[in-house]
Amino acid sequence: MIIYKDIITGDEIISDSYNLKEVDGIVYEADCTRITVGNDNIDIGANPSAEEGDEGVEDTAQTVIDVVHSFRLNETSFDKKQYLTHLKDYMKKVKEQLKAKGADEDEIKTFEKGASAFAKKIVGSFKDYEFLIGESMDPDGMVILLNYREDGVTPYVTVWKHGLTEMKV
Repeated sequence: MIIYKDIITGDEIISDSYNLKEVDGIVYEADCTRITVGNDNIDIGANPSAEEGDEGVEDTAQTVIDVVHSFRLNETSFDKKQYLTHLKDYMKKVKEQLKAKGADEDEIKTFEKGASAFAKKIVGSFKDYEFLIGESMDPDGMVILLNYREDGVTPYVTVWKHGLTEMKV
């Protein structure tokens, strides 16, 4: 299994177990599912006493999105102007990281051109996105985009391909 980490913060963002699909050579998309967590009812074999009856357990079950839960992503919010400012700064940092890792000029140009084109797609449907950041909550890190497929039910995340490093597990 490969876990992908944010190139800037080191936060774990996603893994290849989520069937990543590359889009436009610039981002990965992964379909997510809603899962229920919590409300663990552990049976230790004892019967409740007659005086106390069933003590009951607070219902702590939550429905969450698997990728968000698994990688401890945190919700954040932006207006369009704030997001574009963040994205511009983030892209500069990713470009610096690519240079530092010895990426060739063609790869950097491909990244810049693709990122710019994909940013226009995001802005075009800005109101449809929810925004997530990594576990460290570092504002300089990647902002993960959460949206829903055409069916309106299936959530999916979008992450910047060049903003990730691989860690084999």
